[in-house]
Amino acid sequence: MSEFVVSGRFQDRTGYRAFEKDIDAPNRNVAQEHTLAQLGSEHGLKRTQIEIEGVTAA
Repeated sequence: MSEFVVSGRFQDRTGYRAFEKDIDAPNRNVAQEHTLAQLGSEHGLKRTQIEIEGVTAA
């Protein structure tokens, strides 16, 4: 598995907050899906409230 850095921002009560997550995944699409699921679970967000700006290999 490869390591990817997923960055972007999500909507919270005061506006938008930036994030950067290190994810182990077989490809970029899976890393993006894991990030959406993890942020949604941790912060109670819907996928439409999360904007992924980039997925890069670490």
